[in-house]
Amino acid sequence: MAYDSSIPLHSLASSVNVFNGLNFSEWREQVQFYLDVMDLDLAMLNDKPAAITDSNNADEKSFHKAWEHSNMLSLMFMRMNITNNIKSTISQTESVRGYLKFVKECFCSADKSLTGTLMAELTLMKFDGSHSMQNHIIEMTNIVARLQTLGMKVDDSFLVQFILNSLPPEYGPFQINYNTIEDK
Repeated sequence: MAYDSSIPLHSLASSVNVFNGLNFSEWREQVQFYLDVMDLDLAMLNDKPAAITDSNNADEKSFHKAWEHSNMLSLMFMRMNITNNIKSTISQTESVRGYLKFVKECFCSADKSLTGTLMAELTLMKFDGSHSMQNHIIEMTNIVARLQTLGMKVDDSFLVQFILNSLPPEYGPFQINYNTIEDK
C-alpha cells in the first residue's frame, strides 16, 4: 500500500514527538513507525540503488523511482519533527539512512544520560502517601517503560522488588506476605 497523499504529510508529522536532543530513541521509534505505516520506509530499509541506465529493466526503474520518492518524503518527515535549533546543526545528507545515522551519532549520548537519570529516579523513589499507592506503582512502571524504550531491559520481578523496597516500614507485613508466596 502506497502513501495516501490525500492525508497531508505535515498532519501525520504533528503526531510524532518533536526531537529535542534528549529523546532520540523515542523519536526514532515513532518516526520509523509512521514511515512504515505510510509505506515510506523503503529508503530506510534499502541502500540507494545504482543509477538508472538504459540496460535497467522496468522493475529496476520502478524500484529506483520508489526509493527516491521514499527517501525524499522520509527526509522531509524527519526534518519536520526536529526542533529548529537542532535542525540547523545537522548536516544535510542525501539519504534518510545517513541522516538517521548522523542524528544517532550526535545525540545518542543524551539517551545514555537520560537512562542514568531515570535509573536514579527509580532507585530513589519512595512511597510517601502524598498520592495513592496505585499512582505510585504506575509512576514506577512508567519509568521502567521509558527505560525499556531506551534499550534497558528491566525484568518484572526486578520492578516488583523496587516497588516493595520503595514502601515505608508500615508495609512490612505486606512485603513479608508477598515474599512468602511461591508462585509470584
